Amino acid sequence: MAQAQTSNSKVYNLLVGTYTSEKSEGIYVYSFNTETGEFTSKSVATGIKNPSFLVVAKDLKHVYSVSEGSGGSISAFSFDAAAGKLNFLNSAPSGGNGPCYVSVDDQKKFVFAGNYGGGSLGAIPINADGSLSQDIQSIQHEGKSVKPNQDKPHVHAAVLSKDNKFLFVPDLGTDKVNIYNVDVTKSKPLSPGTPAFASIAVGGGPRHFDFHPNGKFAYVIHENTGEVTVFDYTKGQLKEKQRVSMPVAGYTGNIHGADIHVSPDGKFLYGSMRAEINELGIYSIDKKGMLTFVGRQSTLGKIPRNFAIDPTGNFLLAANQNSDEVVIFKRDKKTGLLTDTGKRISVGKPVCLKFAPLN
Repeated sequence: MAQAQTSNSKVYNLLVGTYTSEKSEGIYVYSFNTETGEFTSKSVATGIKNPSFLVVAKDLKHVYSVSEGSGGSISAFSFDAAAGKLNFLNSAPSGGNGPCYVSVDDQKKFVFAGNYGGGSLGAIPINADGSLSQDIQSIQHEGKSVKPNQDKPHVHAAVLSKDNKFLFVPDLGTDKVNIYNVDVTKSKPLSPGTPAFASIAVGGGPRHFDFHPNGKFAYVIHENTGEVTVFDYTKGQLKEKQRVSMPVAGYTGNIHGADIHVSPDGKFLYGSMRAEINELGIYSIDKKGMLTFVGRQSTLGKIPRNFAIDPTGNFLLAANQNSDEVVIFKRDKKTGLLTDTGKRISVGKPVCLKFAPLN
């Protein structure tokens, strides 16, 4: 395996959030070589229950993770990026039960937490030392939709626009992508956007959300149907213009669409499906942001809840939660297709993958 090379810009930190169990202790940090796909274990941060989703601050000095479960909290860590080590600072309430997503603004003023169980959104102030304040803004969503898992709100993501002026919050339970204005100079930074939400197809269950690198298009994956909705994006507003279905035509089983990412060059989109499917849908993206089916790739494991494309676009890593490993695929940048490298990161219940520079 590759040795850690702090002076090599082709080597990144790879952070892995997990569901803690007899096979997992917390957040794992590896070095990852984006030329070879080789990796080396660097550290493990223990003591936090179910740090299933995390985010690295833009300045690389801090990491924030959920602690998924009843009650719900967000944990703050100082981060030595060169060494790849995390040091626990403190925890604060997430503003609801079952936090499953966390983001942080570029100025590191607030952490935004999506609470699946509570159907709420939390804005948590960040102190000067990177720790979290207890004085949070909590916003409770209301409503429901038509499927059994849509009996109440279920916030599943909280994604900032590239200019950090808007927050996009897919709510699986209400079939809406809620839109908030963001002003980090205020003690309560979130206010409803204009409009306050974008509706998606009834019963779809919007889950994760990603922007195109050019900032002109946005994409949301639906958990219940495995569809992807394409939006034009302009200054806090979403306008739907396409919807594609990822499962094989005629498939009638469970789908459980999960994660979605656009490649760094903006040419391809990938979406993961769990349940009995366990594969990635692959689409090319044209100049108008529209999707065309390219192919599908088994994740070679069970329940790909999350995946990540390395910053160079050379590799895609699939976190197979129920087979306890991260599968490393080589990406063909011209076709978007994936090839199994044979490399595996063995880690218990991997859920979230985040790349971060060494300095």
